[in-house]
Amino acid sequence: MSAPASGVPFGANPELSGERIGPFVDLQTHTTASDGALSPTVVLEAAKTAELAAIAITDHDTVDGLPEAMQAGARLGVRVVPGVELSTHFEGEEMHMLGLHMTDLDVLSTALSGFRVGRVDRSEQIVAVLNRAGIPVTMEAVLKQAAGGAVGRPHIARAMVEGGWVSEFREAFDKWLGAGKSAYVAKEQFAVADAIALVHRAGGLTVWAHPGELATLARTARLAALGLDAVEVLHPSHPPYVQNKILNAVNELHLLPSGGSDWHGTTDGYRRLGGQQVPMQWLIRQDALVASRQAATSALAQP
Repeated sequence: MSAPASGVPFGANPELSGERIGPFVDLQTHTTASDGALSPTVVLEAAKTAELAAIAITDHDTVDGLPEAMQAGARLGVRVVPGVELSTHFEGEEMHMLGLHMTDLDVLSTALSGFRVGRVDRSEQIVAVLNRAGIPVTMEAVLKQAAGGAVGRPHIARAMVEGGWVSEFREAFDKWLGAGKSAYVAKEQFAVADAIALVHRAGGLTVWAHPGELATLARTARLAALGLDAVEVLHPSHPPYVQNKILNAVNELHLLPSGGSDWHGTTDGYRRLGGQQVPMQWLIRQDALVASRQAATSALAQP
């Protein structure tokens, strides 16, 4: 892969500054298995076009898209890192946690089945609020948008656009569905310690997703004490000074860096597949930690 024509200023940290040379990876993407716009196969085809060496499929509260993604990845020569994105709560605030490198998907599927039911319940509550406000969107229309995937607010927003009650996707969130808006309904709370334990039981690593300014050294240290493995340094919402702040905390606490586009398959907006130029070396370091844990587990199992 050729390097970009001009370097991207990522800040003062040597790991982030200067021009980067590929191959690159993207460790947060979404498909129609949750709230993405494209099927797992099409996402992998896009990754191939973007010349990515590997991508993680991290759908919300489901791993149902992974078998198709891994089959497509094997055909196209793009590695698929099995992942998931979990909505958790920590110290009174919502926190998104990625699970990456998971080897036992049955553990995830069983645990997440209840969350998928909760997603439907939440969507029904939101639809009821919208109906009372004079927006006659239906659950049938929402489920049609979900197309069998894990239903969420983006599907409600798309149904609202299709029905003509808002002019665009973002308007639905800005006026109705975003946190603090009249049709917002909080998710069922899932403690971050439980999410970390679940991902570890599935053989994976835990990554604090798009933490932004919340990733102070003190808070990151408290999460590390609970078993956090990595923090998402590179994300479209992180300006250079935030990237540096997070990476410094990660290095001081001996955690691992991660990064991804958080791409949902749309062509508009600031999220672009592969746009974060996440270095392959970060994935290699994650692989090494997974391998060391597997070796330790095997050694303990010996008679």
